[in-house]
Amino acid sequence: MDRMWNLVHLERAALIDDLRRLGAGDWQRKSLCSGWSVQDVVAHLLDSARTTRLSFLVGMARARFDFDRQNQAGVESYRTARPADLIQGLEEVVDRTSGPPQMLAPLASRIVEELAHGEDIRRPLGLQRRYEPDALTAAITYQASTSRKFGGAKEDVSEVRLVADDIGWEHGTGLDITGPAVEILMLVTGRPPRAGSLSGPGLLPR
Repeated sequence: MDRMWNLVHLERAALIDDLRRLGAGDWQRKSLCSGWSVQDVVAHLLDSARTTRLSFLVGMARARFDFDRQNQAGVESYRTARPADLIQGLEEVVDRTSGPPQMLAPLASRIVEELAHGEDIRRPLGLQRRYEPDALTAAITYQASTSRKFGGAKEDVSEVRLVADDIGWEHGTGLDITGPAVEILMLVTGRPPRAGSLSGPGLLPR
């Protein structure tokens, strides 16, 4: 568990470093999250990092147990925050280990969130990061093994073999989809991988 949290904390710190370099206009750029700007995704990450078991349950009740509605409410609560306020907020929670009940949101899902949303922010801005292999392994394993109704991609990859050829990871059986782990992460989190980054017969329509 400590290793997993250390990876989460590492990603939070790395994102803070990138955010400090952004210009004013960068914060309003469209992220890879539909309908959210870069600033909105940062607000979501801060809201998520501040979540406790109690606040999660209260927030879910207020959102009538709709995850999307709860996430949007969290973003809206930071609508008037300045970029500097969001960065300061992330600095204050960089080492926190609180979160939703793990029976509802396993710790590996926090790794997924940090990496996937990190890419949601970085890719539109032309930024790149070399993620820890352990973090990528935990994230893509969780997504590939978790049902779609809980935010995973188990059903979507049930007939293919995913091969992350840069970290020596593979999952499943069937026609291969091969490429860098971060691009497989994009695939299993419902985001577009970079053009030409993945290959294999598993990419063909089935």
